[in-house]
Amino acid sequence: MDLKEEGKDLEVAGHNQAADKKLADLNVAIIHYWMMTWRGGEKVVESILKIFPNADVYTLFYDEQVCGPYLKGRKVYTSRLNLPILKKQYQKLFPLYPFAVKSLRLQKKYDLIISSESGPAKGIFNPDKIPHLCYIHSPMRYCWGYTDIYLESLPVWARKIARWRFNKLRQWDESTIDNVDLYVANSQNVKNRVQKYYGRESEVCFPPIDLELFKSEPGKEDKDYYLSFGALTPYKNIELLIDTFNQLDKKLVVIGSGSEKNKLESISKNNIEFKGSLPLPEVIKYIQQAKALLFPGEEDFGMIPLEVMSQGVPVIALKKGGALETVVENPEKPEQSSGIFFELPNTGSLLTAIEKFEALEGQFDPHWIRQHARKFGEDFFLKRFKQLVQEVI
Repeated sequence: MDLKEEGKDLEVAGHNQAADKKLADLNVAIIHYWMMTWRGGEKVVESILKIFPNADVYTLFYDEQVCGPYLKGRKVYTSRLNLPILKKQYQKLFPLYPFAVKSLRLQKKYDLIISSESGPAKGIFNPDKIPHLCYIHSPMRYCWGYTDIYLESLPVWARKIARWRFNKLRQWDESTIDNVDLYVANSQNVKNRVQKYYGRESEVCFPPIDLELFKSEPGKEDKDYYLSFGALTPYKNIELLIDTFNQLDKKLVVIGSGSEKNKLESISKNNIEFKGSLPLPEVIKYIQQAKALLFPGEEDFGMIPLEVMSQGVPVIALKKGGALETVVENPEKPEQSSGIFFELPNTGSLLTAIEKFEALEGQFDPHWIRQHARKFGEDFFLKRFKQLVQEVI
């Protein structure tokens, strides 16, 4: 590198540092739908907070014991529904979400609002017309496109009432679409959904994968089980895995908890083990020793496949949704693939995919898979997100 090029690099670095400081000095309100668990949406908030050290956090429901350790030193403001008796049923209180978000009042004059949205967060009251960037994981699934999946999980007698309430919530959600100056979708898949349901254009910024995950080496132990990892909720479609492995003499390890856990355990045979929620170091050990991750749901994006790929482990995914943007299937070159797809959400299609995977298993390259996942690292997210914030302010 000659002196002229070196000077240019120093100039760019200085410019970036000045821009970062300008962002860090902003007064920012971050509105996240609820903080009751620490999963994908909350990990995105954690990364955004690295850009804005003075940001305040607003949320409908807050479990301080679970989320507090990640929000040390932050002011956290909650809705009027954040009461112990109500928090236990927060996901069933959807008819009250508009009231809850209206009860969130900004406590001071901010330079920027960032809503983290797959619930009602973008509906925050903003009388001063502060610039508002919405990082959208998805338009509310129970209102837009997936209502029937949620209704099927309810008792028959409750479905008609719930459908009516979902329709009312959708009408309210429509009324808040224009609260936002810039929508930032977590994937091309969600960008399309924002256009379809909200009639708005959006930019794409993939969620951040923790760089710490890339510091461990791929596991080399004998691998004798398949892995399911994530929330046990209806739309994740874990029941498909149970039905499939009930027919197989193969081991399945299920990590995670949620509303479907008891039901799924009750219909599972002995070759299926449920581990519940585990600390990250234990999860990584299970990932490293797995043959592959099974990913049977249609996700908006899905960080878990990439987190698993960071350990060099391939993914067998339903060929829909966000998995199309993260799983690479190259039939001619399995060594340049991060997994394979199955076409339909049924047992026959998944059995075919497992059989296909086992025929190719030895050809997958753990290092290539890790390098692919590294393209979604947190550093790329932070750079892109800063650019988008600059646009909106």
